[in-house]
Amino acid sequence: MTEQGIDIRQLRDLVVRPALEAIGLGGPAAEELMVGTILQESGGGHWLHQVGRGPAIGICQMEPATHDDLWRNFLRSRPDLASKVQRLMVEAQVGEIGASEMAGNLYYAVAMARLVYARAPEPLPPAGDLAAQAAYYKRHYNTADGAATVAQYMANWQRAIG
Repeated sequence: MTEQGIDIRQLRDLVVRPALEAIGLGGPAAEELMVGTILQESGGGHWLHQVGRGPAIGICQMEPATHDDLWRNFLRSRPDLASKVQRLMVEAQVGEIGASEMAGNLYYAVAMARLVYARAPEPLPPAGDLAAQAAYYKRHYNTADGAATVAQYMANWQRAIG
């Protein structure tokens, strides 16, 4: 069975770009990295939660602990950015901030995943440099202990763009 997710162009144009622009962390390099992350983590949106494979949620497959840490230790000291992210949330309208929002709110899931990269000490790799993006993803999003590989990331990207 071939796993299929959201059309890559629509994903980038209708979800990734608007989400990143809303929080002021967009641009071609960020868009490519986020699309690559989504392709690697959820098969381009095929999975929103991989039952039995851990607690990760949403198209970027972020764990609730990472989500909560971003709010507690990154966004707390950046109120302007926190406000922009909060405006993307549905649950925030009723006073809740929870990781479950990432399962059904694609904008929020992308914004939160982008914040993982925003915490990295080095700048994003340039747009068009797939190998550098794959290595950056592995270092800063999946981590050394994660199961994903640079080769998988690159293969997923190549397969998605045909």
